[in-house]
Amino acid sequence: MRVAILGAGPAGLYLAYLIKRRDASAEVRVFEQNSADATFGFGVVFSDRALEFLNEDDPATFAAIVPHVESWTELAVVHCGERVRIDGVGFAAIGRLDLLQLLQARARSVGVEPAFRHTVTDLRELGDADVIVGADGVNSLVRRTHATAFGATTTYLTNRFAWFGTTQPFETLTQTFLRTDLGDFNAHHYRYAPAMSTFIVEVTEATFTRAGFDHMGEAASAALCAEVFSDALDGHPLVSNHSVWRRFPIVRNARWQHDRCVLIGDALHTAHFSIGSGTRLAMEDAIALDRALAAHPADVPAALAAFAAARRPIVEKLTEAANASGAWYERFADHMALAPLDFAMSYLTRSGRVDPERLRQSSPRFAERYARGMG
Repeated sequence: MRVAILGAGPAGLYLAYLIKRRDASAEVRVFEQNSADATFGFGVVFSDRALEFLNEDDPATFAAIVPHVESWTELAVVHCGERVRIDGVGFAAIGRLDLLQLLQARARSVGVEPAFRHTVTDLRELGDADVIVGADGVNSLVRRTHATAFGATTTYLTNRFAWFGTTQPFETLTQTFLRTDLGDFNAHHYRYAPAMSTFIVEVTEATFTRAGFDHMGEAASAALCAEVFSDALDGHPLVSNHSVWRRFPIVRNARWQHDRCVLIGDALHTAHFSIGSGTRLAMEDAIALDRALAAHPADVPAALAAFAAARRPIVEKLTEAANASGAWYERFADHMALAPLDFAMSYLTRSGRVDPERLRQSSPRFAERYARGMG
C-alpha cells in the first residue's frame, strides 16, 4: 500500500509510524512544509490519564514519551483574588517540540523519514498514492481541495487568544480570571517542563480592542499581558513564539473521506483548547485509521468508510463537550459576576459532562466545600 501523509504533526507522524510498524512493505511518505525543529506554541496538555491510551498496543512509544511529561492531579481556578482548588481533575503536559521530536524518532525507527520543508501545493503532486491523508491542520490542503465533497465548514469563536510561554513553573493547571480597567482577561497556564509553562491569554472582543491589542506586535502584547498577570507570574516574563492573537476555529466535516482522501486531526475536527483533548484526539484518529486500513488491506474505500463509522461517534461526543466548553468561555466575563465558589462550579460543569454525583465521586473535597458554602 502506498500512503501519502500531508502534515508532520502528532497525527501524521504517529500514523506513519503505525502503518510502517504493522506493514514493513508499505510505502509511507510524509510531507511537512515546516522544518523538523519548528513548532508553534509551547506545551500541550492532555486530560485524564495523559497518554495511557497508547499503552495498550504501543508500550514502546508510551515508554518513550512518559519520562518527558509533567503531571498533576488537581486544578485551580482563581477569581476575585481567591484560589479555589479542585481535586481529582488530572492533567499532564509535554513540550510540543519534545513530543514532535519523539514521534519523529518513532517514525524513523521503522524506516519513515519525513520530508521537511516540502510544501505540497497540489494533490496531483502525490501521484499514484493509494491513500492520501490530510493531517495538515486547520488550513488543510486536502480539505480545501475537496471542500464540497467533505462538506467542510469552518466557523470562528469571537474571543481572542494568544499562546505565550513563561519560565514560571506553575504547581498545577490554573485558570486565572481578572477584571481590569482594560477589560476582562483569562489565562490558562500550566507547566510542561520543570522550568517552563504554557500561558494562554484569552480576552473578549471588547477587551481586545480596548486594550489596543489590535495595533500591537508580539513583544508589546507579551509585555502588557505580563503586566496584567504580574501576580500570577511573580516577576517572570512572558515569552513569545508566533504568539499572535487568534480566534478559535471550529472545523467540521460532514464526510470524512472522499475517493482516496481522508482527514484526521485538526484537518478533520478541532476541539477547544480548554478541554485538553486536541492532541489526544489527533493521535487516536491515527490509531483508528491504521486499524481500519489493516482490516481492509485490499479495499481502500471500505477501509476509509470503516474508519469513519468506528471513530465518528467518539469524536462527536468529545467535540460536543469541547463546543460547550468553548461557549462557556465566550461568556466568561458574564460568569465573573458569580462569587468564587459558584464561579468554580460553573467552570467545572461547563461541558455538561459533570453532574453532582460524578462530582462527588471525582472531586470529593471540592464537592464538600461547595456543599458547605451552600449551607
